Amino acid sequence: MQLEALVYLAMANRYSDTSSAVAEYLAITKGTASQTLNALERRGLMTRVPDAEDGRVVHCRLTDEGNAVADDAFPTPHLRSLAPPDRRDAVEAAAVELLRTLQAGRGYRTFGQCRTCAMFERRGSRFRCGLTQERLSTPDSLRICREHTTESAGASTLRNE
Repeated sequence: MQLEALVYLAMANRYSDTSSAVAEYLAITKGTASQTLNALERRGLMTRVPDAEDGRVVHCRLTDEGNAVADDAFPTPHLRSLAPPDRRDAVEAAAVELLRTLQAGRGYRTFGQCRTCAMFERRGSRFRCGLTQERLSTPDSLRICREHTTESAGASTLRNE
């Protein structure tokens, strides 16, 4: 469970790096998520950082060691490279569709990369979240978000922790 939480936090964006989001993503109770994150923090793999704008929100940020463990555990670029070059996009699309189907069938949220969200806005070389109206950097656009939706804008609302 700790490794799954660590890998999730390595991919999560600034809206999705909270204890509640970890619980939601892993489909575990908030108590189990809290205990898991406590263990990661004790091991020096993660720290908790209060949100600068909303004191009720606490972000879970990986340490350098935590990022290294997550990278070793889940080498995403390597996995993609296992598919033949001319089939990589199709294999990735099929895997995403399978995951989304399983999530929908169980009533789970469909976490996804910002750039694949219906609320992702591209203005030239700049990116923006249509839900929060905040600018997104290129690295931010590649991170996963708990507010991801494939539905039209306005279908989801950002929650406070």
